Amino acid sequence: MSMRNIYRKIAKEHGITASEVKREMQGAIDYVYNKIDKSESEKIMQESIPRKGGIPTTEEFIKSLAHKIKR
Repeated sequence: MSMRNIYRKIAKEHGITASEVKREMQGAIDYVYNKIDKSESEKIMQESIPRKGGIPTTEEFIKSLAHKIKR
């Protein structure tokens, strides 16, 4: 399933747009990566997410977690 279809499915279930889903997800990711008082387990988990920039995109985050779940 493509990321676009994932956003659409979630949006439909919650009565919002796909762009709102993506924006809210990115906001949550940004929040946890910018937290100052992170636990060691949060730091380890965040460092394990492959990304091109300082904070992963929603796509990078979901793909990484999906890969970890498949293992």
